[in-house]
Amino acid sequence: MIFVTGGAGFIGSNFILNWMKNNDESILNIDKLTYAGNLSSLQTVEKNKNYHFSQTDITDHDGIAQLFETFKPRAVLNFAAESHVDRSIHGPSDFIQTNIVGTFTLLDCAKRYWVTLEGEAKINFRFVHVSTDEVYGSLELEDPAFNEKTPYAPNSPYSASKAASDHLVRAYYHTYGLPVITTNCSNNYGPFQFPEKLIPLVIHNALMEKPLPIYGDGANVRDWLYVGDHCDAIVAILLDGRLGETYNIGGENEKRNIQVVDAICEHLDTLRPRANGKSYKELKTFVKDRPGHDKRYAIDATKIKKELDWQPKETFNSGLKRTIEWYLENFLWVDNIVSGEYKTWVVKNYKDKSI
Repeated sequence: MIFVTGGAGFIGSNFILNWMKNNDESILNIDKLTYAGNLSSLQTVEKNKNYHFSQTDITDHDGIAQLFETFKPRAVLNFAAESHVDRSIHGPSDFIQTNIVGTFTLLDCAKRYWVTLEGEAKINFRFVHVSTDEVYGSLELEDPAFNEKTPYAPNSPYSASKAASDHLVRAYYHTYGLPVITTNCSNNYGPFQFPEKLIPLVIHNALMEKPLPIYGDGANVRDWLYVGDHCDAIVAILLDGRLGETYNIGGENEKRNIQVVDAICEHLDTLRPRANGKSYKELKTFVKDRPGHDKRYAIDATKIKKELDWQPKETFNSGLKRTIEWYLENFLWVDNIVSGEYKTWVVKNYKDKSI
């Protein structure tokens, strides 16, 4: 069995669906079920005999320790995280607890469990920690992309908390020998993403004929990685990644935010034209930039390509089209998770930003 923490979230749920389609090994999904955790994303596997779920907070030391004792995993994949920069600006405490204290709790319980193993079970155990490119800080337009040797320079409470968690993972390898691997990925997009992130937010707002908010002048650059490609990379790392190493995972799709919004509008103009015949681009609204907004992220994924023969399968255009088509076919899923709490947060985050 493998443990997947945060398996009801965006990347975690996609990983579980991908894994269960291609493997017979059991999964225990460990998720606290915060606002972004949605078990309806996993309806197609919830009755599978190899799928198990535990509603447990990763900061609950006794609860996590009991899961190790009961299920005896051969690997832990840590997707669990508070991951939205804007929310970290409004309330950093949750990010410190989940991303730092939660990661420490998982590492400590994993180490206590791992030292009891013997033979092949001990040799084969893995702890894969899924992190972000935001720990590296911000790039100028002419700077080379982040690689695994880039110094950490986080600029938001979110990225600082993830940087701290990465350091803990490294420390548990060098101090205790715990067999860990860390991944740092670029911006993910795809099915089942909570509509606070740029791509699903723009899709949802466009279909609801609401303004499409763009921070500042829309010139901030991100590298976009289709979530299915990310899941394939995690599997490759779990199988053959070198212990104690970091692997950067990127989609090779650097785009300015304004380009992303325009591309979504162009796809929707074709796939779901507006009743008034106008382009969705008419809904674009520039809002006050958020504090400390990093200018550019870019990933150099040479290492994982050379060592593990991984390549992203989706171009930005193909991945975006697949994503939009999924949201059009599953609009009820989005509707059901856009709760009162989420609406309250949107008002709080965008108030006084001319939306």
